[in-house]
Amino acid sequence: MSSRTSRGLAYEPLPCEDVDIACAEGDLDSDIALQDTNYDDFPDRQRVEQNLLRKVDLRMSILVLIYILNYIDRNNAAAARLRGFEDDLHLEGQQFNTILSILYVGYTLMQVPSNMYLNKIGRPSLYLPACMAIWGLISILTGTTRGFLGAVSTRFFLGFVEAAFFPGALFLLSKWYKRRELGQRTAILSCGIMISNAFGSLLASAILDNMDGVMGFAAWRWLFYIEGSMTICVAICAIFILPDFPTTTTSCSWLTTEEQALAQLRMEEDVGADDEIECSKGGESGLKQAFSDWKVWWLALAMTLLNVLLSFNAFFPTLSATLGYSSTVSLLLCSPPWVFATCVAFLMSRHSDATGERFGHIAIPLLVGIAGFMMAMATMNTAVRYLSLFLMAQSYTSFVVYWAWVSNSIPRPASKRAVALAFINAFSSFGNIAGSYVWPKSWGPSYWNSYAICIGSGALCIVMSLIFRQHLVQLNREIEARKIEEGVEDVTYLL
Repeated sequence: MSSRTSRGLAYEPLPCEDVDIACAEGDLDSDIALQDTNYDDFPDRQRVEQNLLRKVDLRMSILVLIYILNYIDRNNAAAARLRGFEDDLHLEGQQFNTILSILYVGYTLMQVPSNMYLNKIGRPSLYLPACMAIWGLISILTGTTRGFLGAVSTRFFLGFVEAAFFPGALFLLSKWYKRRELGQRTAILSCGIMISNAFGSLLASAILDNMDGVMGFAAWRWLFYIEGSMTICVAICAIFILPDFPTTTTSCSWLTTEEQALAQLRMEEDVGADDEIECSKGGESGLKQAFSDWKVWWLALAMTLLNVLLSFNAFFPTLSATLGYSSTVSLLLCSPPWVFATCVAFLMSRHSDATGERFGHIAIPLLVGIAGFMMAMATMNTAVRYLSLFLMAQSYTSFVVYWAWVSNSIPRPASKRAVALAFINAFSSFGNIAGSYVWPKSWGPSYWNSYAICIGSGALCIVMSLIFRQHLVQLNREIEARKIEEGVEDVTYLL
C-alpha cells in the first residue's frame, strides 16, 4: 500500500474494508488532504491531472467494446428472427415476445445485489470480465436450443449475468470522474448501444448470408455461436485492461503514486466529502439510504417510461422490414439510423457537459423522437418511414444524458450511489419487459398502436423530468442559502 504525505506526515490511503481504522482516522485524513494536498503534493496539478485522465480514459475505453457486445448478445434474437429462429423453435403467438422479455426478469433481479457486491470487493477488473465470459457462454448455448423452453431458459440466465455490467460500469465511471466529466464519458459508454445496433446489423447480415448450412447448422445458430465466442475473447482481454477503484491500491500499478493520490482527491473535492468514509456503514446502510430517497424512485419511474419509448430498439429489424425489402437489405438499412444517432448522442452529451445542463438535452431528443413516431403513424410511404427511423433512433440521446443526470443527482455516499444506480436500472427494466409486448405482429405493418404507446410514454417522461428539475432548483436554492448563512459548503445539482 502506497503512502501519501501532507504537512510532512506520511499516512496510508484507507481501503473500504478497513472500516475501523477509517472511522477513527478518516475525518482527519480528509481534512488534511483537502486543505493541503492541492498545494503541497501537486504543485503541477494540471499536468498530473491531464496524465491521469489520459490513462483512465484509455483503460475505460474497453467498456464501450464490452457494451457493444453486451447489446449484440442481447438483441441478436431480433436478427435471428428474420432467418428462421421462430420456425425452427416452433414458436407460436407471443412466445417470441416472451423470449425477449424474460431476459429483463433476470436482469432486474440481479442488478442491486451485483452492485452491492462490486462496491464491497472493489475489483471490477475481475468481476465484470468474469460475468462477461459467462454471458458469452450462455449466448453460445442459445444457439443449441431446440424449443421454446430452452430458449426461455438461456435468455433468462443471459439477463441474470448481463445485469452486472451496465450499473457496474456506471458505478466504476462515477468513482474516477468528476460530475462535469461524467456526462461525456457516460455518453461514450452508452453510445455502445447505438454502435452495437449499427455494427450488429452488419455483422448479423454477414453471418446469416454466409453461414447457412455450414457443418449442418442453420445460419441463425451460427449467429449465436460466433457472437458469443467474440464476447469470451474480449472478456479475457478486459481482465488486463479494466481499472479497479482509485482506493484499491494493490491494482493501480499503472498509475504513479502522485496520480493515484490525485485520483482520490478529485473525488473528495467533487462530492464535498471523502467518498469512501461512508463505506464504513456497509451495504445495508447504502440500501436503506437509496430506498428512503424519493428521488431514486422518481428517477426509476421516469427511466421506466423512457425504456417503453425505446422498446423499438429490440424490434428495429422488424420495423426496417416493413419497408418491403429482403431480410439482408432490411438488416443493412438498420445501420445508417444508428450511425446518425451515435453522432447526435455524442455531440449533445458533450454540449450538456460543457453547459452543465441536463433537462433540455433530454427533452429535445425525446420531442424529435416523438415527431418520428408521428411520421411513421401518418403514412406507409417508404421514404418517410425510413426517415422516421432516423428520428426514432436519435431519441437514444435522452437515455445517454439521463444516466449522467442520475449519477450527478446522487453524488454520495458511494454505497448509496452503487445501490441507486443498480436499482434505477433494474426497476426501469420493467419498461423493457412491457415494451417487449408493445410490438405484436398483429399490429404490423403500420404498428400504429405501438407508436401511440411510445408517444404517450415519452410525453410522461418529459413531464416527470421537468418536475424533477424544478425540485433540484429548489434544493440548490437551499444549499446556497446555507452557504450564505452558515458558511457550509455542499455540492449543487446539475439541472
